[in-house]
Amino acid sequence: MSRTMERNFYYIAIALFGVINGLFNQALVPFAYLFVKVLAPALLFGSESLALMMASLMASTATIIAGGIPAALYERYVGAQDDSTDVSPWIWLAGTGVLTLPAVGNFFDIKL
Repeated sequence: MSRTMERNFYYIAIALFGVINGLFNQALVPFAYLFVKVLAPALLFGSESLALMMASLMASTATIIAGGIPAALYERYVGAQDDSTDVSPWIWLAGTGVLTLPAVGNFFDIKL
């Protein structure tokens, strides 16, 4: 299996953690919802469902970005130049996994 294919599995898992956190985190999504209502009321045509969807998307994106910060700091520390190291995707996956822990309980309670 090629190195790119192996990394795709990391990216899929990272995206899955972001989706779970964006949909089921009861602390992060209402916080993002307030920002959506203040910053983009005209963009969403006053639709509550679009505002909740945008808040969920913002929470998912924030999870993925915040989870990647430790991996970026690690790459900076080891001095990776052209391609990232093999440890970086693990760090990114672990970071998003830790950020998703509050939402995992809600995810399994709903039993999707």
